[in-house]
Amino acid sequence: MAEKAVKEITSMQDDFAQWYTDIVLKAELVDYSSVKGCVILRPYGYAIWENIQKYLDNMFKETGHENVYMPMFISETLLQREKDHVEGFAPEVAWVTHGGSEPLTERLCVRPTSETLFCEHYSHVIQSWRDLPKLYNQWCSVVRWEKTTRPFLRSREFLWQEGHTAHATAEEAIAETERMLNVYADFCENYLAMPVVKGRKTESDKFAGAEATYAIEALMHDGVALQAGTSHYFGDGFAKAFGIQFSNKNNQLQYVYQTSWGVSTRLIGAFIMVHGDNNGLVVPPRIAPYQIVIVPIAMHKPGVLEKAKELEISLKAAGFRVQVADGEQSPGWKFAEYEMKGVPVRLEIGPRDIENGSCVLARRDTSEKIIVSLDNLEQSLNTLLDDIHNSMYQKALAYRNAMTYIARNRDDLKQITAAGNGFVKTMWCGDEQCEIDIKTEFGIGTRCIPLEQEHLSDTCICCGRPAKYMVYWGKQY
Repeated sequence: MAEKAVKEITSMQDDFAQWYTDIVLKAELVDYSSVKGCVILRPYGYAIWENIQKYLDNMFKETGHENVYMPMFISETLLQREKDHVEGFAPEVAWVTHGGSEPLTERLCVRPTSETLFCEHYSHVIQSWRDLPKLYNQWCSVVRWEKTTRPFLRSREFLWQEGHTAHATAEEAIAETERMLNVYADFCENYLAMPVVKGRKTESDKFAGAEATYAIEALMHDGVALQAGTSHYFGDGFAKAFGIQFSNKNNQLQYVYQTSWGVSTRLIGAFIMVHGDNNGLVVPPRIAPYQIVIVPIAMHKPGVLEKAKELEISLKAAGFRVQVADGEQSPGWKFAEYEMKGVPVRLEIGPRDIENGSCVLARRDTSEKIIVSLDNLEQSLNTLLDDIHNSMYQKALAYRNAMTYIARNRDDLKQITAAGNGFVKTMWCGDEQCEIDIKTEFGIGTRCIPLEQEHLSDTCICCGRPAKYMVYWGKQY
C-alpha cells in the first residue's frame, strides 16, 4: 500500500478562516484544550515563540530594560484604584472567589494586564529622582475572557510581554512610548519580514486609562488588519491614582509619568496570515525553529545518512538551526511535511550529490531549487536565508501597497469597500461621531492616525468640515 502523503489544507481563496485553522493544527503549532478558548502550544509553536521572545528580549535589554515578574492575582480593591482602567477591562476579567473550599473575603482578579501591580510596586520603591527612570518588563501569561476565540489571535489565556516604565518628565515618557513602538516595528520588519504602519490610535480606540495609545498595524492576506503591538503613554494619571511621587532635584514632590507597551503570541498568527500559502506555513528564517531541514535521498544507500548527519553537525557549529529528516517516510512525504511546517530551506543530499561534492537547496517561499557546492555551503546558506527574508518582506510590502486605497469622498469609500477588504486612507476631522458614522455605514473602523501623514484633501471624508488628520481605515481581527 502506498504511503499516505501529508493531508492537504483548505485553500485560502475558498475559506480563509478554515485555511488558518488547518495550518495551526496540521503544522502542529497548537492543540485545543478541554477549556474553551484555551490552546496548548505544541513544541513547534512554542519554539517559534521562544525565538520571538529571545530576540525581543535582547532588544529590550539593549535599550536598558530589566525583567521582573509580578503576581498573577490582583485584589479587587487594587484594580478599582484607576476608574477608567477597570471599566475598560471589566467585561474580560476572570475572578477567583474561593481558596480551596473557603470563600475569599475579597475577590481576586486573574491579571488581564499588570498596570495596577506595577503602580503599587512603584509607589513603594520610587522616592527620589535618583530612582528614575524605572525601565521594567515582564514575560508572562494573562487572562481575558474573550467570547470569540481563535488560536494566537484571541484566546482566554495568552503569552506576552508587558513593559512598564516610570519617568521624571512627560517628555521622557513620551519619548519612551515612541521608542518602544519603533522597537516593535523594527522587530516585525527585521525578524518577521512583516511591514507595519506606525500610528496613534484615535481617542475612542485608545487603551483604558491612557492619554495616548500608539500601535503597529499589519495587513493580513485576506485584506483584514491586525494590531500587532501597542505602546501607551499614561501621563501622570496612574501615578496620581496610586500615589507614585518622588522628590525632584529641587526637593519638591511630584508625580512620575508612565508608559506601558506589549506584544503577544498574536505575532505568530500575524506572520501566518501575512506569509502563509496553500501549502502551509512560510516561516521567516530569523525566527524559524529550524532554518534548514536536511532530507537524505536514497537514505538506505551507504554513506547517505552519515553525510546528512555530518552536514548537520557542521552547520549547527556554524550557527544555523538544523534538523535531519531521518525518519522512514519517503522523500516526497518529507518534502510535503516540511513544506507544511514552513521550514525556510530544504537541503537534499543523495549519492550523486555526494559524488559531485554538492547538494540541492530548495526555498520554501518560492519553491526555487539551486545546486551549490558543499565547499561553500555555509556562505551559500547565509546568502540564501537573507534573500528569503528580504523577498518575503518585499512580497508582503507589495501586497500591502496594492491593497491600500485612497478615498477622497464618500463615493470613493463606497466603491472601495464594496470591492473588498484592505487599508483605506482618508482625511478626517477628528470628531468621534464621524468615526461612528463611517463604521455604521461602511463596516470599517479607524486603524490608526499614521505618524507619516499625507495630505489627501482639505476636508473630512464624512462631514466635509476641515480635516485634521489622514487616517487608515479597515476591518480588523
